[in-house]
Amino acid sequence: MNYKDLPKCPIETTLKLVGTKWKIIILRELLNGTKRFCEIKKSASGITQKVLSAQLKDMESLGLLTRTVYNQNPPKVEYTLTDIGYSLRPVIETLKDWGKDYKKYKKLMEKYQ
Repeated sequence: MNYKDLPKCPIETTLKLVGTKWKIIILRELLNGTKRFCEIKKSASGITQKVLSAQLKDMESLGLLTRTVYNQNPPKVEYTLTDIGYSLRPVIETLKDWGKDYKKYKKLMEKYQ
């Protein structure tokens, strides 16, 4: 994606890059360090192999992660966030905190209904 293809609004830009459910989950997992494909798939319950592969390729093309292939049999592939990928940590942490607060709010509201 070229700079000129990015939306003018920074929020739209962020959503264009990471605004899918699976990309957020992949980012969450890779914030803890390098992972293999099967490890990411296991933690992202419900994602198909095809979708995970496509999301990882897209995130690599956007510069959010790197893919390292080891020349061995069976092949070993690892995914690691780039510096720009790691810079999303505060965004992911804020989403996590907001989700926790929302769950507390809903629980409290249901208690009084």
